[in-house]
Amino acid sequence: MSAHTTTPEPVPALSRGRRWAALAVLSASLLVITMDMTILNIALPEMAADLHPTSAQQLWFVDAYSLVLAGLLVSVAAIADRWGRKRTLVLGYAVFAAASLLVLTADSAELVIAVRALLGVGGAMVMPTTLSLIRVVFTDAEERATALSIWAAVSGLGAVVGPLVGGFLLDRFSWHAAFLVNVPLMVVGVIAAVLLLPESRATNPGRWDALAAVLSLVGMVALVWAIKQFGEESSLAVPSAWLALAVAAVTLTWFVLRCLRSDHPLLDLRLFQGRQFSAGIIAALGAVFSLIAALLLVAQWLQLVEGVSPIESGVRLMPIALAGSAASLAAPPLSRLIGSRAVLAGGLALAGLGLVYLRLTGDHLDLTHMTIALCLVGAGTGALAIGSAMIMGGAPAEKAGNAGALEETAYEFGGTLGVTVLGSTSALIFRAQFTDSAGFDALHQADPALAGQAEESLGAAVTIATELGMPDLAAHATRAFTHSLQTTGLVGGGIMLAVALVVFFLTPKCTDVAKAAH
Repeated sequence: MSAHTTTPEPVPALSRGRRWAALAVLSASLLVITMDMTILNIALPEMAADLHPTSAQQLWFVDAYSLVLAGLLVSVAAIADRWGRKRTLVLGYAVFAAASLLVLTADSAELVIAVRALLGVGGAMVMPTTLSLIRVVFTDAEERATALSIWAAVSGLGAVVGPLVGGFLLDRFSWHAAFLVNVPLMVVGVIAAVLLLPESRATNPGRWDALAAVLSLVGMVALVWAIKQFGEESSLAVPSAWLALAVAAVTLTWFVLRCLRSDHPLLDLRLFQGRQFSAGIIAALGAVFSLIAALLLVAQWLQLVEGVSPIESGVRLMPIALAGSAASLAAPPLSRLIGSRAVLAGGLALAGLGLVYLRLTGDHLDLTHMTIALCLVGAGTGALAIGSAMIMGGAPAEKAGNAGALEETAYEFGGTLGVTVLGSTSALIFRAQFTDSAGFDALHQADPALAGQAEESLGAAVTIATELGMPDLAAHATRAFTHSLQTTGLVGGGIMLAVALVVFFLTPKCTDVAKAAH
């Protein structure tokens, strides 16, 4: 370890009421951001109808946010440690609100993409900073574990509430409402943060490493973009993606070596020397790898196979949020009874079994079985609250910004990688199943171009089959998609079970997040 240490600037002790009020502010802002991510999915069809974007521009509506977010997480966390975490958070709220308001001027796809990129800047300021402030405000490890469980519960709830709010707004207003809803909420957040949150920064963070900041930005953007390109093409034969991957490998390797050799690194990678910290990061990475892709497929299954509306789809996904929120709140007291290691690994295993259950239902998968699977997955992923407590408790207070950035990076990278790998796997299975039928052969002989479009996705297949009056082909497409969903659930569930084993054996047996004070 370096001979030079970074000490945290003392934070005035807060009263119990103010500590929990601060948590309410931090959790509410996270709720807005997670809602915003999912509202966009509901708004996309109306945005496409109004702006007439190309298929590439539609992808950028989604990708612009995540690319900017992934690229800035490390640098923004380091800036917050120096400039002040409260200041950074308040500025993040303001940027998010301003970007949302700018949508009123966005009359082209290019401007919407710019707005999404600016939202990514605000998100990068807010997401890791909420975690680092929780670490600083809650000095008692037991209180901190409870606070992080509430933070995790709110985060999971936002992902499912988003489609409900989005559907409600789009039924009554234009797609602009999906962005404008953020403005008053963030304005309230700015006022509440100024009044309730304490300022916190590192008093001796060292010289700002501009080169490391550039390396992390270029490396993470290139890495995430390459992964997304592989997923969007459902192929490894993408030269531009391989070039981006090479750039990412060079810049991130240089970044890691530079940080390890520095007395005051931009990102302290020595945190991974702690088994508790590493286990928490692996749990976050492995869980979202399987879950994000699976939930995207489940949402399609609900709407295109079961025929439910987008709003009803959101309602049908509520069990995972409700079970997850309840499990998040129950996780800290349960960890005091059976240990943090057992709760986190057991939760991951339970979530993995929920995904595997989809495959075990065979040809009988219906809404009832899906609800059971979602409840199991939600109850299991609630244990990630313990993972957050292990990460933040496994880092000293002066490294809270680094710990928050690494946790959010694990979530972002895991989700992107999972959608690419499992999404591509599902697409390949669907294509193989769907094209193996007499109905598809007949379509291919009649119109090869149309057949090529039909095999790209379930939505295209059902639309084309319906327009051509081929109900048997539409039914075959839904069966093929259900099979691909079940197989992807089996693969994703298996990965989660493997991650549960790794986390169990990596986490020290005596780990107790209620006592993990640095």
